[in-house]
Amino acid sequence: MIATLSLPFDTRERVRRKLEPLERFPWLGKELGGRWHPLRLAYGPWPWMFILYSYEEAEDLVLVVGFQDGRSSTAARSSSAVR
Repeated sequence: MIATLSLPFDTRERVRRKLEPLERFPWLGKELGGRWHPLRLAYGPWPWMFILYSYEEAEDLVLVVGFQDGRSSTAARSSSAVR
């Protein structure tokens, strides 16, 4: 992702800082519906980057599923996908 999108050298640190709040507040991201359910969406270190994750409550575990470019028409951000 860093090479493909020509992201800056500090990308990993920026992403880590965006994920830290999920450790204490795993329900922080928006719950997605439709084909994206039961994933949640958190905004990445740039306004166009979305972080898709799930929260496994029984294990108290946040799982990062992937990253999406919100500028893409297939990104999990359309109003029909959000509950």
